[in-house]
Amino acid sequence: MRKLRKAAGLTGGQLAQRCHMSQSQISRFETGQLLPGADDVDRILHALDVDDLMHTELVALAKVANIEFQNVRADLRRGLHHTQRDLAGLEASATHMRHFLPSLVTGLLQVPEYIRAGLNTPVAGETSDTTRATAIKLDRQAVLHDTTKRFDFLLTEQALRWRFCEPSVMATQMDRLISVSRLPSVAIGALPLSIGCAEGPMSTFVLYDARLATVELHAGSVVLRDPKEIEYYRKLFDYFAERALWGADARGFIGEVGESFRRA
Repeated sequence: MRKLRKAAGLTGGQLAQRCHMSQSQISRFETGQLLPGADDVDRILHALDVDDLMHTELVALAKVANIEFQNVRADLRRGLHHTQRDLAGLEASATHMRHFLPSLVTGLLQVPEYIRAGLNTPVAGETSDTTRATAIKLDRQAVLHDTTKRFDFLLTEQALRWRFCEPSVMATQMDRLISVSRLPSVAIGALPLSIGCAEGPMSTFVLYDARLATVELHAGSVVLRDPKEIEYYRKLFDYFAERALWGADARGFIGEVGESFRRA
């Protein structure tokens, strides 16, 4: 990794900035003190602009060396602010992100109260870095204003109506979705229960361009890099997207959900 960085004419600090990592993290990767995950290697190789063959080979090696599963308990021990920084790095390196959200609103769209509720759940318990993680999560939302990127968020009616917070907060959250849907780089879709679907919306998943997908489970998240697996999730997203409401229709539907929370 160090040889590739030097061949590209970059310092450790410059590479870290391009990858949205810390310089110390890059240094530990290069000295072997820390084993990079496949997503870390992918981001670094993208920043170094290596050829496709080398990129494929090195990411494949990283896959062998790492179990592609991110455990939620490990994230809690490490500190959730680190997880938020990792997500920010993925969002910075991708140009088209597609979020399928069958159960909850995702972090890029959450209002502060919804964020705090998600960080302090009855099962996982409270985290010591809630304030820090909340701040970083809110900072991540600035990427939605980047007009060089494209974001497609598809929420089921269950995700919209799930009472994750007090009704007043949920109503505010619906207002937030409507507001964000008007940004040039953002499209928000809603999938009503009344629309029949032969596929079951089993898990939250996110597609980062055509190179990476993450699938969320209660115990953590799975990172997928196999092109065939990514293509499967792309087709699954398209299946639901074709049946969803978008634009003004979606805003009208989300607005109705918001009004139901105001009446609660």
